[in-house]
Amino acid sequence: MTIYPYTKAQQNLAILLEQAYQEGEVQIKREDGTLFRIEQVKTTSPFDIEGIDVNISANEIVECIREGRENRNDAPSLNNQSV
Repeated sequence: MTIYPYTKAQQNLAILLEQAYQEGEVQIKREDGTLFRIEQVKTTSPFDIEGIDVNISANEIVECIREGRENRNDAPSLNNQSV
């Protein structure tokens, strides 16, 4: 991890950002001794999930979906029943 004085950090921001990307972080030290850390923020999507192996073929998945849709269409509707 590298610590840069504030004035050098001001002059070389692009270099600091690249170094933070490659090394994980860099720190900037002000004249009063206060330290700041610059690090890359890793963004992920909520849909970025690891898959699981279920040992089922694409045709079997399609068949399950079709059966589910057929069953849903065959089920009596609550809206059509008289009370």
